[in-house]
Amino acid sequence: MDLKSGYPFWAVKNGLMQSFAPLREELRCEVAVIGGGITGAIIADALANAGHEVAVFEQRDVGWGSSAASTALLQYEIDTHLTDLSRQIGLAQATRAYRACQDAIGTLGELARGVRDVDFDRSDSLYFASHRWHVRRLKDEFQARRRAGLDTHWLEREDIAERYGFDAPAGLLTSTAARLDPYRLAHRLLQRLRRRGAGVHGRTRLKPVDVGSRQVVLASEDGVRVTARHVVVATGYEAQRWISRDVAKNRSSYACISEPVDLGALADTMLWETARPYLYMRATGESRLLVGGEDDAIDVPKRRDARVEKKAARLMKRVEGLFPGLSLKPAFSWGGTFAETSDGLPFFGPHPQWGPRLLFAMAYGGNGIVYSMIGADLLRAWLERRAHPLKGLFGFERLR
Repeated sequence: MDLKSGYPFWAVKNGLMQSFAPLREELRCEVAVIGGGITGAIIADALANAGHEVAVFEQRDVGWGSSAASTALLQYEIDTHLTDLSRQIGLAQATRAYRACQDAIGTLGELARGVRDVDFDRSDSLYFASHRWHVRRLKDEFQARRRAGLDTHWLEREDIAERYGFDAPAGLLTSTAARLDPYRLAHRLLQRLRRRGAGVHGRTRLKPVDVGSRQVVLASEDGVRVTARHVVVATGYEAQRWISRDVAKNRSSYACISEPVDLGALADTMLWETARPYLYMRATGESRLLVGGEDDAIDVPKRRDARVEKKAARLMKRVEGLFPGLSLKPAFSWGGTFAETSDGLPFFGPHPQWGPRLLFAMAYGGNGIVYSMIGADLLRAWLERRAHPLKGLFGFERLR
């Protein structure tokens, strides 16, 4: 599955940081994590830190799938408004999901500080009304978040103009957001795992041979077998191929990044809007502006490839419309597959099709890295047969 188009910045900037050898010999482990991107790396690291024997397998080079194309917009807001999510699953459950995301930002910060040099930094997030008729709905969302005890502040048009220098009817400002380099973090975590003795293998495609009640047997294309007590499928948007019924819709999203520039207030605040699909932008540690959006329903690699440059031009034009005085020179542009669920929530845990030994990590949605951090704790609870407040909410049970 071709997950990206163009020149994703993280892959260009970092190159192939580390090569992990393919699996050559049969291997036994407690937990086999299939997927060596940011989600698989976060989960494997968490499980290993908790004392579980882990091995990681990636069919490409590590981090070379969707992680290389991720724009790593880290915030507690879910693409589905709290007000809308409350109508779908109830206020208590919706609030629990939002609070879990808010807490996960801090946990991600601790993780990033532990490995260092992954361009992690905290920032503000401004969610602004794209049109004046969006203000009433945004006000309802603000009041719902305040009642839920979430970090949020209301900004009027004058406040936005004074602080950020662009025109928008209103906005919600939070201080619970962050940025990082997802490709670099995945590599750092997996390098640390290997130094600690865990097996980490690139260019190894595994398929299930026998999923039993006590163990799972996997085999590579060369016939090398892996036997594990549990398997975690963390293959990102390709994971849906393991399940007979689609649980999310694959789409394409586009991004571009500027040459270094004086970003002013944008250096410390990411922006995104109420329109759907939404325009968003955030800074990097070297003062580049990363801009994303222009999502479409095309998930055909060749058609997505052909659209990258035109989509990037539209993104830059929209930024220039908001900030006429900001002179941006595009450096790289790319597109990639992403998946979204009907309620904006991820899926973590076993699927009825496969039984309890095979667990899925589908961190789908606009804040997938935040979901991955939550999912690491949730999957650990599954393995250790402990209760977890998000098991039902983030599990396949909600599809029934």
